[in-house]
Amino acid sequence: MSDQSSNAPMMTAGSPSFFQTWINALTKPDEKTYSEIAASPNAKATTAYLWVFLSFIVTYLITFLVGGATIRDRFGLVGAWLVNLLCYALILAAIGTLFFAIDVAINQWIAKMFGGKGTFDQMAYTFASISVPYSLVSSVFILLSAIPFVDFFFRILIGLAGLYILVLEIIAVKGVNQFGWGAAVGSLFIPGLVVGIFCCCLLIAFGAAMGSSIGNIFSTINQSLNP
Repeated sequence: MSDQSSNAPMMTAGSPSFFQTWINALTKPDEKTYSEIAASPNAKATTAYLWVFLSFIVTYLITFLVGGATIRDRFGLVGAWLVNLLCYALILAAIGTLFFAIDVAINQWIAKMFGGKGTFDQMAYTFASISVPYSLVSSVFILLSAIPFVDFFFRILIGLAGLYILVLEIIAVKGVNQFGWGAAVGSLFIPGLVVGIFCCCLLIAFGAAMGSSIGNIFSTINQSLNP
């Protein structure tokens, strides 16, 4: 009798916790890591949105703790935190989560054009696994940067960490979509390049329009002074 159990899929001990997923995403920068994260049964866009939303709130409140002295003086520490949480933090977190979803959607749409095999849910979950812990750690660095004489050091750490996260996102796009490095870089940078070119065109058009208007104003003034 043949051994049918040899063809059965291997059972895993279960999906890793969100904390372990974050650690893996930050400390194991290879395609296999992000392929496994994307293949997790927890890889859902709704989970990514929740993580991003909460991280925005934490980041905002920590930033407020460092620089919100004026509001604290007016309402008191406890009152100021409540006012900010209700009036600003939730709104900003919702807006930030919306922009996160749009950014992932554009990146994954371009990745599909390059032949990517990933899905929006997988990409959102993987990107959130990278960006959310980075956002929380950066918040701590922002808090520490308020300490005199060491603020410059922590600002450098935040900048270097940002470059590291950018590299991780390129690897993540490649691992999730299972294509080449060129396609991964293109999927991540083409949206920003297009937006940048569009903004530059708007600025040039605005500058040209303003220049023409200013020229007409000076011409009118000159004619009035020299009849």
